[in-house]
Amino acid sequence: MTSPSSARSIDVRVFPAFRAAVKATWLRKVAKAALAVGDPDGGAAVSLVVADDETLHGLNARFRGLDELTDVLSFGDTSDASLAPEGSVDSPFPDIPDDEPSLGEVVLSYPLAERQANAHNVSVQQEVALLVVHGILHLLGHDHAEPGEEASMKSMEAQTLAAIFPPIKGEGGTS
Repeated sequence: MTSPSSARSIDVRVFPAFRAAVKATWLRKVAKAALAVGDPDGGAAVSLVVADDETLHGLNARFRGLDELTDVLSFGDTSDASLAPEGSVDSPFPDIPDDEPSLGEVVLSYPLAERQANAHNVSVQQEVALLVVHGILHLLGHDHAEPGEEASMKSMEAQTLAAIFPPIKGEGGTS
């Protein structure tokens, strides 16, 4: 029998420039892992967009009033085609059917994820996974504004990332 969380729709759009670097099937796996930790009994759809710096900067300015680049944004409730860049004919943003309940969508900057991976000394895949997980947890109502909230959110991120990237035997301190 299929659980609600494994049956939910996960729509993925990757900007053409990043399709060789990040695969939709892998992004779905990451999203399913985050949903299994954060909302195991849920069934609402979610969508992911892997975009560029300019798109994230523009969305951050438009929707948060912050004229700066950010790595990931979460937009709750439903997909909004108005998020497409001005003059865009083919919206990169997923269209979620109105009859399907949706948590919303997560939009991340792949170029910034690459730079952050280098700065954090992790793989780009690990950084992208963290951003996807972080964004989905925001869609589920988790936050990191207060110390207790931050600890809870970091714990769920760590649990999810451990499921995606199991530790290699011998790592972790003791032998």
